[in-house]
Amino acid sequence: MQPTFVLVHGAFANSFSFAPLQAELGLLGHRSVAVDLPGHGFAATYLHAYQAPQDAEGLATAPGSVKGVTLADNVAHLIGVLERAKENGPVILVSHSRGGITATAAANARPDLIDRIVYVAAWCPVRLDVGDYYAEPEMASVDAASVGLAMAGNPAELGLLRINFRTADRAALAALKAAFLADGTEAEFLTFLNTFQPDENLDVGSSADRAQAATWGRVPKTYVRLADDASMPTALQDRLIREGDELTPDNPYDVRTLEGSHLRWLVDPAPAARLLGALAERTDRSA
Repeated sequence: MQPTFVLVHGAFANSFSFAPLQAELGLLGHRSVAVDLPGHGFAATYLHAYQAPQDAEGLATAPGSVKGVTLADNVAHLIGVLERAKENGPVILVSHSRGGITATAAANARPDLIDRIVYVAAWCPVRLDVGDYYAEPEMASVDAASVGLAMAGNPAELGLLRINFRTADRAALAALKAAFLADGTEAEFLTFLNTFQPDENLDVGSSADRAQAATWGRVPKTYVRLADDASMPTALQDRLIREGDELTPDNPYDVRTLEGSHLRWLVDPAPAARLLGALAERTDRSA
């Protein structure tokens, strides 16, 4: 009855970003599966216009496969993975960043498939919709416009978000590094940047997709704070923890903290693997 970790990526990411973490988990004796949400991984769109030399006009206008993908699509896909994983024993659902929105909605729909849900600096909306949190004081330190320096095209016209992660604009690259991996080397940053895909879907859910006490609230949950996260400040992480605890006071978060930025735990995954391994042992004993 060994638990299976099901890993859900954040925005513009895919299963590939979890490979170093999966290696560490495997060496500790744990099994895991990294999910590619619809339109991600090998289903992503990489345009000829995205290659060098880049075609700025083509990059700004060409269609992408993630257009029209909804949160409901993500949730249905994830539930399919959880159903298969659950056949082999307990399931620990781990989400990062935007992936927390999908994980939360999946836990609302099928709490029976999840033995523990783990958020790593991930979104778990409780009182507000995700977009509304950006106007709150906890997000005041986040310069959302800086990431827009690498935006390609008009999201309203494309029907998706597109970021040119292969830009040579030093200001845009510096903004991305400050937001996601300020504590990494330039080589680490550029390497991780090349695992990102340019397109992301627009749907981040509505009030119906916020954490629900009757379903999501039944699942044991852990929140892993990232202490130096600039794109998801600790003030916001702490607010999400507090709101979740207020929603389900009889089932509060088990709170842990890892040092580092938004992506550091994936670049240097050994501490995270040890933390998750300890959670697996606890889940295994209770199964």
